[in-house]
Amino acid sequence: MNRIEKAAVNNPVRRALQRFYEVPALLGLAGGPLPPGSRAVEIGCGSGYGTRMILDRFRAARVDAIDLDETMVAKARYRLADRPGRVRLAAGDATDLKSAFGAEDGSYDAAFDFAIIHHIPDWRSAVAEIARVLKPGGMFVFDEVTSHALARPSYQKLFVHPTRDRFSAQEFLAELPHHGLAVRGAFTKIQGDYLLGVAVKQDPDRG
Repeated sequence: MNRIEKAAVNNPVRRALQRFYEVPALLGLAGGPLPPGSRAVEIGCGSGYGTRMILDRFRAARVDAIDLDETMVAKARYRLADRPGRVRLAAGDATDLKSAFGAEDGSYDAAFDFAIIHHIPDWRSAVAEIARVLKPGGMFVFDEVTSHALARPSYQKLFVHPTRDRFSAQEFLAELPHHGLAVRGAFTKIQGDYLLGVAVKQDPDRG
């Protein structure tokens, strides 16, 4: 994520959009807050604003949050200093949550992706890792940027993203069942530029 994109996602307008539109929409798709005592993981936590939404609006009891950028992790640690014992932060790779948190299979009740997977070159590995660490019945809550948006000249001029193997909304949703994730609900906005949705980890012992 370059300097321009960091400024774009860490400003009052973006935070207001997330707080007043995206989070309520995702809560609706999820069927409301998480059950009491739920443990969640967030990939690409940035400065911790989304992490706070997971705690306050989705009512997770604890959140493990990861970001590649150590500077962002430091900012998140400062933002979330009033939540001692409820947040664990780490600098690391979203495709390897075991190295960051010791996350075994089925460790979390929910996983959150606030527009991070489109940054990851091997995005399918990120989806696979999220599916691995979710418990059966656990929810994957996502808000993603699609190849439709990334192909726009404005995006290409201002931001830096991987250019190969980017996903459309349809391709992202089609990938989820390959990892045992059943889409509960999803929708796109701005002519397919952005995809919001919730998927549920299936129990492999049922069928």
